[in-house]
Amino acid sequence: MYHWKQQRERAAFLALANGAIFRGWSFGAPIDTTGEAVFNTGMSGYQEILTDPSYTGQFVTLTAPEIGNYGCNPQDVESRGLFLNGLIIHELNEPSNFRSEISLAEYLKSNGKPGIAGVDTRRLTLMLRDEGSMKAYLHVSDEPITEAEAVKRARDWEGLDGQDYAAKVTTSERYNWNEEGEFKVVAFDYGIKYNILRGMAENGMRVTVLPGTATVADALALAPNGVFLSNGPADPAALHYAIKNIRELIGKVPLFGICLGHQLFGIASGAECGRLKFGHHGCNHPVRNLLTGKVEITSQNHNFALKEDTLPGTLEITHMNLNDNTIEGIRHKTEPAAAVQFHPEAGPGPNDAVSIFRDFRKLMER
Repeated sequence: MYHWKQQRERAAFLALANGAIFRGWSFGAPIDTTGEAVFNTGMSGYQEILTDPSYTGQFVTLTAPEIGNYGCNPQDVESRGLFLNGLIIHELNEPSNFRSEISLAEYLKSNGKPGIAGVDTRRLTLMLRDEGSMKAYLHVSDEPITEAEAVKRARDWEGLDGQDYAAKVTTSERYNWNEEGEFKVVAFDYGIKYNILRGMAENGMRVTVLPGTATVADALALAPNGVFLSNGPADPAALHYAIKNIRELIGKVPLFGICLGHQLFGIASGAECGRLKFGHHGCNHPVRNLLTGKVEITSQNHNFALKEDTLPGTLEITHMNLNDNTIEGIRHKTEPAAAVQFHPEAGPGPNDAVSIFRDFRKLMER
């Protein structure tokens, strides 16, 4: 049982690289660590966020004020473990939902991940929005450390730029997700989510998952009808092996990418990728489908985006973000290859864009 009063007695703080300090109380594992502070605007879905490998290396600030109400359970996980560096929330609550099997505090602690509650998340979010995602240090342990030393540790951390975090979260070996399906798909795992795999399976795809570091020969040896490029964490430009693979695969087999896979497909085609000021993290981002004219509310989690003025003539834009006009979807003009920046599988979030899986199927049908 989680004892909120007891936990409040252990003071904790978050130190940002700009010198700002946000105080609160620790919960979860009492482990100090560095990370990049970002904010997520979703109203729910914290367990899916915790288990999304794309958050590796980050402290996720939840803008919803009341967290923990529905607890955690084994059915709502999106991967084999928890991958974020830490969780930052305003108010931590006891679970009161019939599906709950473990409290959020116990869930974090049992998985070795720290959290801090009691934080003024509104002020923190406004700061990150104004100044951008920021390197930070989370102090939740009994280690004696000054705020000045914590700020220094935040500044000294190498950060996520230029870092290949996909290699840290990918599967170590090949596995079959499902055994039935009309189309055989090979998925490169750069940090793949279970609900994306479920989405492909529900659309008649028999999916074999390969490590993100696997080769083109490994993929083609399975004689796939299509190749899928998954979501994942950190800087796409650091995944030189993936970019090389994708460049070789274009034109040989239908390709489809999501999130990091979208960025890698763009880079492999000749585009450049740049860092967003504070990224897109949440399940309420409006995207216009330029092919249909419809607006879809989407789930997103990324820090980088393709630069429109670097897009090669071989690609065309299919989706645009209505908040900041960044590219949300591309397709090849002559080859069966396309990708989207958002997460269409609703894990967590809306299911407006689940038709994306049918689009991948159509590429293979053609």
